[in-house]
Amino acid sequence: MNFLQKLFGGSPAKPEKRYYTFSTKCLRCGETIIGRVDLDNDLSVEYEEGGDVFYSRKVLMGSSICFQRVEVELKFSSARELIEKQITGGEFI
Repeated sequence: MNFLQKLFGGSPAKPEKRYYTFSTKCLRCGETIIGRVDLDNDLSVEYEEGGDVFYSRKVLMGSSICFQRVEVELKFSSARELIEKQITGGEFI
């Protein structure tokens, strides 16, 4: 094992934050629904005047009580930091 560490550079790279996790509450039944955005694969580029903005839209549905849809729209900067969020059919927790 020591030989392989010397051969391939010693210390492993630190893992980067890959997911943005958020919690919502359904307005109809009050159920808590957890959503997750994969910052590497779920984002679409939205070109605006100020530079590149990444956009993701998720539709969440609870599992136990009702089947109300909760729609979440998130915008991220080019550094993958959240800059804007909107929700329909629920509220952020």
